Amino acid sequence: MFLTSSNKPIDDSLKNLAEEITTQNSHLSVLFARQLRYALQQTNVELTITEARPLNILEEFIIRAGIEFDPPPTAKELASILGLDIIFVESKIKTLQRLQTLAPKSPITVTEQGRLFYEKGSVPQPPYAAQVYAITDALSNNIIFQSEPLSEINLNLPNLANFLNVNLPNQEIFSLTLEQIQTSLQASEVALHVPEAGKIVTAFRVLQNPQIIWRKISIFVVYDANQDKISIQLQRGKEILDSSSQWLDTLLSEGKISLAEVCKSLNTASNFEIEATLNHKNKEIESRFNKIRQQALESNIKPSTKSQKSSGSGNVIQLRERHINQTFLEILNAAKFQIIIYSPLVNQVIANKEILEVLEQAAKRGVSILIGYGISPQTEIPETIQAIKIPEGLPYIQLAELADSHIKEVIVDREIYLCSSYQWLDYSGEQIPLGDSVYHVTISQQVNEAYEFLTQRFHNHAQQLWIKALENRDTQLARDSLYLWSAMGMENIALNEIEKNNWLELLPVWLNIFLPRLNAKNLSDDLVSFKLALSLLSQVTLEAPFIDSLQQGLRQFINAIATHNRDTAVNLLNNEVWSELLRLQIAQENDSVDDFISQQTLPQQPSKKEPATKIKKVPTEKKTRKKVKE
Repeated sequence: MFLTSSNKPIDDSLKNLAEEITTQNSHLSVLFARQLRYALQQTNVELTITEARPLNILEEFIIRAGIEFDPPPTAKELASILGLDIIFVESKIKTLQRLQTLAPKSPITVTEQGRLFYEKGSVPQPPYAAQVYAITDALSNNIIFQSEPLSEINLNLPNLANFLNVNLPNQEIFSLTLEQIQTSLQASEVALHVPEAGKIVTAFRVLQNPQIIWRKISIFVVYDANQDKISIQLQRGKEILDSSSQWLDTLLSEGKISLAEVCKSLNTASNFEIEATLNHKNKEIESRFNKIRQQALESNIKPSTKSQKSSGSGNVIQLRERHINQTFLEILNAAKFQIIIYSPLVNQVIANKEILEVLEQAAKRGVSILIGYGISPQTEIPETIQAIKIPEGLPYIQLAELADSHIKEVIVDREIYLCSSYQWLDYSGEQIPLGDSVYHVTISQQVNEAYEFLTQRFHNHAQQLWIKALENRDTQLARDSLYLWSAMGMENIALNEIEKNNWLELLPVWLNIFLPRLNAKNLSDDLVSFKLALSLLSQVTLEAPFIDSLQQGLRQFINAIATHNRDTAVNLLNNEVWSELLRLQIAQENDSVDDFISQQTLPQQPSKKEPATKIKKVPTEKKTRKKVKE
């Protein structure tokens, strides 16, 4: 009925996350959410790693001399100062040079790496190689390293890049310096470059060309009602990618992303329904809807006003998405006597099994149900809905094709009014779908305005059917009119039309339609309509082809009234009415009014007298002639 998140372009796998967003932030609405794929680049890299060992005394003297002496000494000068053999000192210097602690030149020059190790009282050991995998992430524009390669996944998802009018940034690992590689290694979890622990990457080389690896990404388009702003949010699992989201927001503000393209519905049928309903706007209903929307907005801005309306003459509340379907079903379940629904496309209502079951249970409680539609061809209405009957054998839902309108409306017991309209946001020249805005109205004046408007449309439709029925004396069309009038509580109109057009064979139909209301104990104190029906008996002859059904219908009707209120039934059967019941053999000549009513309210026993059907078939004139002959 209402286009909630289940009808929005939101992937099923993301509906819970979308609901979390709106639950935690009442002013936010998720317009679009889907999973896409984006490309990572994976490159096999070989690192050269050097680890530390403690300094010995001679190594410490050599490095210290290279740092503290000015100018730094040569090997020969240092050997002289230390009183050591020059060959011994030169050998140790060459070892430190191979370990990249000293520069390969004279005099003694300490490298940056040598200083780093010296500060920790150590020197590097001979280097070794280790292979890692560099993962270049274009969305975050950074590189991370890991010891194991990513597995290839076959993803049948659209490419995120297809939704953007810019190329994703891609940092080539070939272009990075050693310092950049070291920084990325420290940000990763491989623990291969840990200077504070004496473990340093001193070189790297790329072993193969980059490999494309596809991964899932979730994109959410979110509307902020408070700021009247749309933003894009990227998530990897439940992790929000803040920097990437901000980057996309910047592209959006620069007009480099088409939201209309991004928000294109995954459901073609939903797109058709939305566009179709928007092409059938009704100005009068739109004006009333805008007034309701404004009241809901004011209620949100002024909580005190909302509270005052709630405690007095009712209120207007905009339903959040997660509450719409639940509220709708609760209202239908609580219906006491009438449900009126208007939906531009009737299949939005009757295609929902859950809603149909609720409506059927309401009908079995004696609730009248009217469903109007504006733009659905009759062929779209499933035959199964006409096959479902209430215990009295009548269709449990009355359908009517009304005038165009794109507003969905529900009125229950003339007390609660739900209305909704699909909304669009004009954003940078693009029409962006916002989804259904659904309002719960209990302000009496507005409920009555909607009720009068809708019932008048149903009445007009019933009147048109009746006119067509009269032209060809089409009984089925006439029945459809009577069904509609009864569902609106307009049985008196139906009865007046029957009398005015002398179509008395519809009198049993009228009784049959009106009967469920009495069985459901919805009998009104005003029985004007039934009294009028009884007054029409004088125009019926015993030879009428519908006499059997009329006799049965009146007996059932009087039974229902007497079961509900015996005194009311007795008062209805005045002398004039009683004589007509006797004439039409609805009551027997030896019955009294009390006996007749008692017979109707007690379980019927097989009669020992001549069957009523035989009595009915004997005309009054024949009985009279038989008595005269005797």
